[in-house]
Order: sequence, then C-alpha cells, then structure tokens
Amino acid sequence: MSWFEKLKQGLTKTRNVINDKVDALLSFTKTIDEELYEELEEILITSDVGVNTTMKIIEQLRKKVKENRVDDPAKVKELLKQIIADILDNESESVIPKSIPAVYIVVGVNGVGKTTSIGKMAHYLKQKGYKVMLAAADTFRAAAIDQLEVWARRSGVDIIKHQEGADPAAVVFDAIQAAKARKVDILICDTAGRLHNKKNLMEELRKINRIIEREYQEAYKRTFLVLDATTGQNALNQAKEFMNVANVNGLILTKLDGTAKGGVVISIANELNIPVTMIGVGEGIDDLQEFNPKEFADAIL
Repeated sequence: MSWFEKLKQGLTKTRNVINDKVDALLSFTKTIDEELYEELEEILITSDVGVNTTMKIIEQLRKKVKENRVDDPAKVKELLKQIIADILDNESESVIPKSIPAVYIVVGVNGVGKTTSIGKMAHYLKQKGYKVMLAAADTFRAAAIDQLEVWARRSGVDIIKHQEGADPAAVVFDAIQAAKARKVDILICDTAGRLHNKKNLMEELRKINRIIEREYQEAYKRTFLVLDATTGQNALNQAKEFMNVANVNGLILTKLDGTAKGGVVISIANELNIPVTMIGVGEGIDDLQEFNPKEFADAIL
C-alpha cells in the first residue's frame, strides 16, 4: 500500500466528518449564499479546525469565489481544498537535516507517543541512509528508558542511556561524545514530559541546550514537539505551553488514524506558525512519515 493510500485510510474518521458533510451540503445547495458559508463554518468548527482558523478559511473562500466568479456550489470544494493546503504549507521543512552532524531534541507530555515517535523517526532516517543514535534523556521514568531501548533495537540504531533518576544533561553529554566518536549523522534526544512541572522542565531543557551549544557547536539543531491528535483543540493548548519553555521548530502529530479530530492539524499549522514535519497514521514502524500538505488536504477532502 502506498503512503497516500495509508494516509487516506488513516484519516477515514476525519474524512467522514469533514468530506461527507461538505459533499452533502454542496449537493443540496443551489446557490453560493450566506447560508452556505455559515453551514461550512459549522462543519469546520465541529471538525476541530478551531474558530480562528475556520474564520480565516471562510474569509479566503469568499474572496476566491468572488475573484474567480464562481457561481456553481460544486466548485467550492476544490477552492476549499486549495485554501487548506496553503495554510498547511507554512514553510514546511523536511525532517532530513540541512547539514550533518545534527542533533534533534524531542519534547512532549507523557502519553502522546513521544518515545514511539522517536523510534519511528530513527527508523525513517536510517532508511534514508543516515547513521542515527538515540539518547535516553527522559531519566524520570525507567519505563521510558526501557521503551526507547526496545525501539533502538527495532530500528537497528545505537542508544546511550544512564540509570533512572540520572541527570538528563549528563546523558546528552555522553551521547554527544559517543556520536562524535562513532561518526553519527543524527543524534535524537528523548526528554522528560512533565508539563505540569514547568519550572523543572524549563531548567532541564535549558541545561541540555547549554551542553549542546558547548559540546556540539557544529551540529545542526532542531526541537520537535510531539502532539496527540486525538486530543483535538487541547493539543493546540499543549503546544502553546511547550512553546513557552522550548524553542520548538517542528511538530510531529501522532494517532491521526484513531480520531475524527484530524482538523486540528489545520488549526495548529495556522495558529502556531510551526511547520508540521511528520504525522503518524498507524501502529507500524513505517507509519510515521513526512507531512505533505497537499496530500493531507486531498485525503480529508
């Protein structure tokens, strides 16, 4: 099955909410009027696209309908798809690093699929020919270290770990030395997901970043935030919280296959101005792939 087929299948629940309602509306509508815009607005808001983003989409739709002198409701869907793809394509940046060596810090609250995403990301990058290493810097939970170790084995990459309760920055320090010695292309660091304890998390991330600046100055650096799509608009609030403590410049959205709330991806891309880099639509090791705005818009409409 191609990735697009898998994506379409994974987004079935979201498509059932958005696409089917849009199709039903457009097939019963004879003219493009105020009522049509209001109905579309309602469909988008109830699909977790969010109020602000929905208003922006409807406003652009009105403009495009006018500019292109569209009077057939059947043509509205194509315009809608175009607008959504444009919103999603905000300076989209690949997970492939601009230069090597590279170091990726991955943040996100517990339970969103952070460790799993790191394992799948490592697998994806290894398939692309990069030498990858993992750093188990979520030392707060023994389970996180064990889980990452399992993923390192599954992906066939090295891992650097300490005991539970060890200093996360010390793990990152050791991992950097090992990455240099073993000529690793990409080092991916897991971190603790304790958002309710923001002060500690902030301190921890600051310390990790200081170590990287000092020990791995030559490395290309990015911070990815992992969000669980099934939480809908709550994922957006979580993202805003994390942006206060970390310099996030890439998003990974998980569990899109288990939710009808895939519309939140549009909301996140619009409100946060951070590119969605990878999305997960299944349990398999290959089910986390690079995000393609046009394919996503096609898959939900």
